[in-house]
Amino acid sequence: MEHIPRQQYTKEFREQAVQLVLEQQVPITEAARRLSMSGKTLKNWVGRARRGQLATLGASRRPVTELEAELSRLKRDLAEARMERDILKKATAYVAKAQLPGTHS
Repeated sequence: MEHIPRQQYTKEFREQAVQLVLEQQVPITEAARRLSMSGKTLKNWVGRARRGQLATLGASRRPVTELEAELSRLKRDLAEARMERDILKKATAYVAKAQLPGTHS
């Protein structure tokens, strides 16, 4: 399986993601899916927010430029597309093998 590049999020994005869970009562897994991010990351953010530590998260990191954020998003999308392609290749081979005469699944 291909490694999905680590994403860096802006402070505003983190706050909005946490608000989606805490204020709008959206389950963490659903919110993470909607935001195309890791559920574990969002769970960590929510936990830090409940302890009042969300604002200090990432304080030592330099800000991410728009270009870096776009590059990271595109790398993540490419890794996901490759994974889906590999799954489809395997499914196609399985179906083709099942349709060969004289084979039984």
